[in-house]
Amino acid sequence: MGVFMQLLSGRKPDPSLQRRPSPRGSRSGPERAHVAAVCYRIRDGELEFLLVRTKNGHWTFPKGGVDRDATHADAAAREAYEEAGVRGSVERTPFISYNHCKPRWMNSRRRVIVVHAHLCEVKQLVTPAERYRDPQWFNVEKAKRRLQKARPSEFAAEVVSVIDRATERLRRR
Repeated sequence: MGVFMQLLSGRKPDPSLQRRPSPRGSRSGPERAHVAAVCYRIRDGELEFLLVRTKNGHWTFPKGGVDRDATHADAAAREAYEEAGVRGSVERTPFISYNHCKPRWMNSRRRVIVVHAHLCEVKQLVTPAERYRDPQWFNVEKAKRRLQKARPSEFAAEVVSVIDRATERLRRR
């Protein structure tokens, strides 16, 4: 079990599994894999999703690149913890992949990346490391509306499909 999976489950991390800093994907090097933690809870019989803000104030799932994480699920767990303060249970395999448009940076063009989404049942929330993220709970319809704002229509449809697929899977349980 990776260090962030241990943190999510409330265990004290094994020091031998501490992550070493890794170089971020360079422009000339291979593209990193990207993952998202689709964090959810069921409250009073209603499904809710936890979203976080970007630096621009837009709503999104906790997501990021896979660094030296043991698995993609460990990376999703790390992102959920860092960006939303989530401790919970992350599914080992992604339930959907979607296209995400990375905004322009300096003089570069927009980039489209594929994000592999893992369901994460939230057990506990703590203060996130990235405090500007402002994690908030939304019911299914509000989550869709928040995710669609400020996204081009094709990318808005992608994130709505994530909510729809997650909702289907969770209702079948």
